[in-house]
Amino acid sequence: MNPSLELQLKTLPSEPGVYRYYDKNENLLYVGKAKNLKKRVLSYFNKTLSGYRTRIMVGKINRLETTIVNSEYDALLLENNLIKEHQPFYNVMLKDDKTYPWICIKNEDFPRIFLTRNKIKDGSEYFGPYAKVRPAKILLDTIKHIYKLRTCNLNLAPKKIEEGKYKVCLEFHIKNCEGPCEDLESKEDYDQKIDAIRGIVKGDFRKAKEYLINQMTKYASNLQFENAQIIKERLDILEDYQVKHTVVNPDIDDVDVFGMTSDETAAYVNYFKIRNGNIIQSFTTEIKKMLEESDEEIMEEALIEIRQKFDSDSKEVLLPFHLTVEIPNVKLIVPKVGDKKRIVELSEKNAKEYRIEKLKQVQIVDPERHSNRIMAEMQKLLRMPVEPRHIEGFDNSNIQGTNPVSACVVFKNGKASKADYRIFHPKTVTGPDDYKTMEEVIFRRYKRMLDEGESLPQLILIDGGKGQLSSAVKSLKLLGLYGKITIVGIAKRLEEIFFPEDPIPLYLDKKSETLKILQQVRDEAHRFGVRHHRTRRTNSTIKSELEEIPGVGEKTIELLLSKLKSVKRIKEANLETLEEILGKSKAKILWEFFNAG
Repeated sequence: MNPSLELQLKTLPSEPGVYRYYDKNENLLYVGKAKNLKKRVLSYFNKTLSGYRTRIMVGKINRLETTIVNSEYDALLLENNLIKEHQPFYNVMLKDDKTYPWICIKNEDFPRIFLTRNKIKDGSEYFGPYAKVRPAKILLDTIKHIYKLRTCNLNLAPKKIEEGKYKVCLEFHIKNCEGPCEDLESKEDYDQKIDAIRGIVKGDFRKAKEYLINQMTKYASNLQFENAQIIKERLDILEDYQVKHTVVNPDIDDVDVFGMTSDETAAYVNYFKIRNGNIIQSFTTEIKKMLEESDEEIMEEALIEIRQKFDSDSKEVLLPFHLTVEIPNVKLIVPKVGDKKRIVELSEKNAKEYRIEKLKQVQIVDPERHSNRIMAEMQKLLRMPVEPRHIEGFDNSNIQGTNPVSACVVFKNGKASKADYRIFHPKTVTGPDDYKTMEEVIFRRYKRMLDEGESLPQLILIDGGKGQLSSAVKSLKLLGLYGKITIVGIAKRLEEIFFPEDPIPLYLDKKSETLKILQQVRDEAHRFGVRHHRTRRTNSTIKSELEEIPGVGEKTIELLLSKLKSVKRIKEANLETLEEILGKSKAKILWEFFNAG
């Protein structure tokens, strides 16, 4: 270790702050925050690091810098700004260079309202940004169906209108505009509409409804029922939009919601901005894990970054789990029940769906990365010391105790390796005894692999519950392999995962890819076993029929079946064909048996 770095480590302050690691070429490797700088930084150097990438990074550290701040929240803000400015290699970042669209209410007389990706500091109002263009377009289309606004870029200053500078255009004649350019609509009426639109964009529909109801009442009282009906239709459009976009209690106002799901390589964070019970913004992003960061660490980073991105000043934030950081004047709440709990669950659902969508894309464009991620997930969920690159699954098949077979299927890197499949015919078991059969087959399989020096699997999957699993474990213990290979059982009824010597089964998420792989191995073992069981049963029936022929033994029957495949073909074969297979004397016996009389 660099002597200068060693001295720095001995003199670290026990204050909240930010630390920065540099390599020997003065490249910034990593920026981190801490409630206690001394404890946090020394943890990188005083313990055995489990993560491969973390060990690599620590090996590169040549120098460190620290900055003391007043609170953990200040450290989080400074860390976020430094990461965005310098983009260190080992930091997780919301790398998102997209320019998102905004809804703009232009700072002008008779303001226009339109979608833009450029924010200009001219006093105009901007609402957003919107993570996707489509929701913003739907909102604008809804507004245009309800209100007649100008779309031209004329300077409608009062003086110019008074001077009669402009004439109404086609938009007026097709009834999309009220003609403010010729003073056919007052500024007061137009501003009233803009005020109502401002409320709609913010998720508050009260002013818009009040405006439309007043107009409808006014037309109706003047017996202008056709105009009143038009306003009624606009009110229906607004209420339909509100129903579709109100997902929680309308009393839930000015709240930010975060949901998250994660795996071994990345986290997926969803964000909702809620006003008056309406989701007025939704955003989901993928965050790559660089140094085995916890969900809590990633959520803290995402919380600050996303709230800055969407200009949020909400005083209440709903989260799926507790964070240690405290944000001044903001309540961080983990709801337990009710509408707030349901909106957090909806946010988490959005994060999970986004993850599934991303993984499907990765599976297509980068199958190796997809396989690596599944293997890492399986290792974690099944409590394995290594990734299960080689999996073997076993299933016993017999019907009414006849012709039992045991199937062994092999999966490598999550995919079936059919060339390695094996079928076992029990030799020491009489009758339908699943436990004894499993014991025998497991012993035979791995005794032979040990004798022949073959590479053993990292995971053995037994189709069945505790009984079958215990039988398989007996054989592994006899061979000295117990504890060296992970072995689990999977029960069909509730898809329970059983571990040896653990009475409580593991229940995996139904959408978990680990469960899908285990189900695939189990189902493939069952399919392979049933297929061979049926073949054996059929062959047994055929053999029994051929065994009735005097002078025809087992070897002769097997030779015939290998060449002609079925009793029907054997019966239909001519003498010359049979002679080619069996020779003249045996062929004559067989031919005369089927063609006598």
